[in-house]
Amino acid sequence: MEYFVPQGSVVRTIWGKADTILFIFAGAAAEFAVNKAVDWLYFTGRLPADPLARLFSTVEYARQIVFAEQTAAERAIDTIAAIHAGVEAKRGQRIPAWAYRDVLFMLIDYSIRAFETLERPLTTAEKQEVVAVFGRVGQRMGIPEVPLAYGPWQTARQQHMEHDLAPSRYTTDLYQQYRRHLGPVRYRLLLAAQGLVVPPLVSQLLRLGQGRGLRLLLPVYRRTQRLGLSQWAREALLPTAYKAQIQALDVVPVVAA
Repeated sequence: MEYFVPQGSVVRTIWGKADTILFIFAGAAAEFAVNKAVDWLYFTGRLPADPLARLFSTVEYARQIVFAEQTAAERAIDTIAAIHAGVEAKRGQRIPAWAYRDVLFMLIDYSIRAFETLERPLTTAEKQEVVAVFGRVGQRMGIPEVPLAYGPWQTARQQHMEHDLAPSRYTTDLYQQYRRHLGPVRYRLLLAAQGLVVPPLVSQLLRLGQGRGLRLLLPVYRRTQRLGLSQWAREALLPTAYKAQIQALDVVPVVAA
């Protein structure tokens, strides 16, 4: 059976663990808040109304692509494209191509950053693999000028951040929604997690710092994760109502202590 992402790929490793996925979307949640196209996320009202539900729906589509066989993954990508086309039709505008690329670039960058934060440095070949997988997603969606190699992606990513990021009234509102849905303690943990994974420019725009409190816990996390003691990341970041959904993100269940 042919898969969109080959078995044994580092992309499957990255997207097969709940902790890593949550850190990917912690970073993306920060960058979305300062992206100049964030108004598109407000057009449907789904993101500000329930950012956590939006998180899990987005994760589900990404995982369908990463773990499905070729035809099913392509159907999932086509569904994503159709959903966006429907939003464009309702608004009477096209989502800019640069905004589509920004989302792909975030998935690539935070996949790499989250894994390296929690696990180990990736090799250049492994980073190339991440770029290639999401580049093929972009190609299937018909997004122009999507880099398929790590070097060109790095250049394009930096250019996009410099041109496409700026705080706005949506930034303030979105963080208010994060705080309202998470509560004050989990909200502070979110900020710390974001500080760990976002690029320096995003951290500067949002004044996130470097997540020093969580950074001190990383050595303990790495030593205990195989023992099933590492669920602090997932259970601390999100409310207990999402516990079952979070546990379902693990492709290979964590061995109980």
